[in-house]
Amino acid sequence: MNGITLRELLAFDEADVLRLVLAPAGEDVRFDGVVIGDEGPARSCTGRVVLAIGLPVQEAARRDAAAVVVRADGFDEETLHTADQYGLALLARAEWADWDDVATLLRSALAYAGAGRGDRMADATESGGLAALASVVAEFTGGSITIEDTRFRVLAHSATGPEADEMRRSTILGGRVPDWRVEELRRSGLLRALWSSDEVIHRPADGDTPERLIIAIRSGREMLGSIWAAADGRALSPNAASALSRAAEVAVPYLLQHRLRESGARRREEHALRGLLSGEGDLSTHAWSLGLAPELRCAVVVAELDGSPGAAGERVLGTLALQAASYRGAARVLREAGRVTVLLPVGDGEEYGAAGLARELDGLAAATPGAGPVWVGAGGVVPSPLRAAASREEAALVVRVLRERGGLPEKGGPASGAASVRRWAGAAEVAPAIDVLRILDAARPAWERGNGPVHELIRADLAAGGELVRSIAVYLEEAGDVAAAARRLVLHPNTLRYRLRRARERFAVDLDDPDIRLLMTLAVRLVDASWPTGQS
Repeated sequence: MNGITLRELLAFDEADVLRLVLAPAGEDVRFDGVVIGDEGPARSCTGRVVLAIGLPVQEAARRDAAAVVVRADGFDEETLHTADQYGLALLARAEWADWDDVATLLRSALAYAGAGRGDRMADATESGGLAALASVVAEFTGGSITIEDTRFRVLAHSATGPEADEMRRSTILGGRVPDWRVEELRRSGLLRALWSSDEVIHRPADGDTPERLIIAIRSGREMLGSIWAAADGRALSPNAASALSRAAEVAVPYLLQHRLRESGARRREEHALRGLLSGEGDLSTHAWSLGLAPELRCAVVVAELDGSPGAAGERVLGTLALQAASYRGAARVLREAGRVTVLLPVGDGEEYGAAGLARELDGLAAATPGAGPVWVGAGGVVPSPLRAAASREEAALVVRVLRERGGLPEKGGPASGAASVRRWAGAAEVAPAIDVLRILDAARPAWERGNGPVHELIRADLAAGGELVRSIAVYLEEAGDVAAAARRLVLHPNTLRYRLRRARERFAVDLDDPDIRLLMTLAVRLVDASWPTGQS
């Protein structure tokens, strides 16, 4: 019977992409295809696994699906009741996984089932995986076998005999084909031929290099890897090419599984890192997934592009991510649109390590041509990765402070004595500004719900250009010193006095009242105004 059972699927799922929620018909229920979402009412779901993307579980059940996959939190009591009523297996995808991961798993499991059994090559591989496949193919071909992925890493190999050439030995010992060899194969055109052909490629012996047969491993037109057979002190067998072709068929589900395992590991780490940085989910499990001890001191560094990320901006972020990963071995780096976030372990005596990384990232960004400004903030050291969210919040606030101020003055500028501007800082350097931002963020909802004279003044004056609000802001910044505020505004002091009097007479906003003064101070910091307080 074609297809694969639910039990076989779960056994094949080494990356734990799926979790079984309910199997009312048992785990021996069989399916023979995949339906992704609502592919139209004419699309049959009979005997298939349905990915519930825009298709209710009830509809999949009515269409006689064998199983349904939902999001990790995509089921409730009604869904469970429906699945039980219709005898429908219900599976939930892992939190870290996406629908592509699920589809890849299901298709690779079906490919595994469809690889066929009954011949020695497939049967040996079923029980021993790629290592067994390499050994059996070596017997059939009379050569030495390596199975590689698309990055030329050795996934499995047959035994190496005493006559093996030096290239094979170095490849197996290093776990991958040396870079210089890959470049040589690329220049010769062999890789181009391999990537574009479904046939076995023959490469005759050349000096110390023995005869080789190579074939690509494909799933449809997708390249997954390759199998190499090298003559090892004797000629390859007459049926070596046909054996290699069969091996490429048998290897498909295992290479898909390998790719999914690698993808799953990356997604798991990314999911765990996001959880730690946001303070969401099971923090202890997140830390364990990342290999971080709960007592490890750490800090967070955030590097953020100024404005929408273009191609140049994304390139510089990629460079910063690589630099951050190499700064300290245990650093964990999260790359997002327009931002790089680094969870940095901090040892004893390394309190300034995060600030040092922020400085390095700033220098690297400044030296990269074509990229816009990048603001870099370092949060404070926390005693555990379970507290990383607090450091990340500080780092993000530092970035906001830098962005709003246009950077911080730095000594060592031009010989004229003018200070240069830097775009990085640690939380301790701008601690008062961070506290102000926290207060303003907390006060904003109350301000937006409020009403009264200050609100009326702000709304009316900003609609008219903001001249009065700008004047009041500078006056408050100068602690009520009319002469100093007038100089900054390039006004006569009497003109400023007139504007303040107009605020009192027209809007009943008396800045001599301490409550009004406090509310006005908060208001001018909260409103989204386009005027700089230091200019007229």
